[in-house]
Amino acid sequence: MSELPPCPKCQCEYTYESGALLTCPECSHEWNPAETQEDSYAAAAVRDSAGNVLADGDDVTIIKDMKVKGSSAPLKVGTKVRNIRLVDGPDGHNIDAKVDGFGPMNLKSSIVKKA
Repeated sequence: MSELPPCPKCQCEYTYESGALLTCPECSHEWNPAETQEDSYAAAAVRDSAGNVLADGDDVTIIKDMKVKGSSAPLKVGTKVRNIRLVDGPDGHNIDAKVDGFGPMNLKSSIVKKA
């Protein structure tokens, strides 16, 4: 019997073949073993408004004005944000950064462009 890889979702080691797919008996996750982990990472990668893949430490630019809760001044178009950190935040806010003049905040990747 060949050694099958563990489930990528729950790491269960009791996976079995089901046609062309592998199946996990514990969480019922099905996946294609021919698909590489790099392909699944690229699909789950955080992308900016132009479709560029973002990474920790990148610099981005705000592409539209944004009201900031608790501040009287909006975040303007063209504001540069340095050294972003990617997080899995609530409501799609997947960038954690410090914005000059505003302090730390969470941003959505759909309102930024890679600088």
